[in-house]
Amino acid sequence: MRSPLGTSVIAKVGLVLRTIGTTDTAGATTSAVARETGLPRPTTHRLLTDLADQGFVDRNADTGRWHLGPEVYLLGAVAAARYDVSGHVRDVLADLAEQTGESAYFSVLRGRETVCLAECEGSFPLRSHVLYEGIRFPLGVASAGLALLAHLPGAEAQDYISATDLTTRWGRSHSKQAVRSRVAATLERGYAVNPGLLVEGSWGIAAAVFDRAGRPRSALTLTGVRSRFTDERIPTLGRMLLDRAHLLSRRD
Repeated sequence: MRSPLGTSVIAKVGLVLRTIGTTDTAGATTSAVARETGLPRPTTHRLLTDLADQGFVDRNADTGRWHLGPEVYLLGAVAAARYDVSGHVRDVLADLAEQTGESAYFSVLRGRETVCLAECEGSFPLRSHVLYEGIRFPLGVASAGLALLAHLPGAEAQDYISATDLTTRWGRSHSKQAVRSRVAATLERGYAVNPGLLVEGSWGIAAAVFDRAGRPRSALTLTGVRSRFTDERIPTLGRMLLDRAHLLSRRD
């Protein structure tokens, strides 16, 4: 996540809050927030201090790490009544988790990122921990981002790939050529496969959910360890995801 020169104060605040929101429960250091947002460290510290004064972030006195603050919770609780879209997918996630034993997730398209909004853990004791509620990935990264990117209108998808460098953060496995190849494979299969590209041995499969206009708007994902995602089993899991994704596409 990089902040271009001249970005407004509001945009910078948004970058800072989203960055803290995607860190784990340990919180984020000032340096980590600066690195992820592309903002100078002094600017980052000033913004964090001002946000803390308003209750939007909170700093752990022992570790010095930043967390989202109580004001974010209060605002989110008010906004949830209007914007929560995860309630109508809980039964689908529970069904997927029960039928497969894998963990199931629901992510939405937000700009050019995916945001995970809901999850249901499977019964298999070994799990992938790449996805969790609140985490964001750019399109083309992780199976949900690949499924959504692949089903954007062709020119839109190709323009995004041409203009976006994913290798700096995600490595050579996310070069433009590699992403284009996986997009083509996703369109051929109907669902996307992430063969342990983010964490070795952690696999994911995702299918896109469409709105009434036929645009991809969200995705269902199953994740697990490689031993559970065999070449023989992947098509079965893929068909299940496509079936449930089709069901959600018809619900709206």
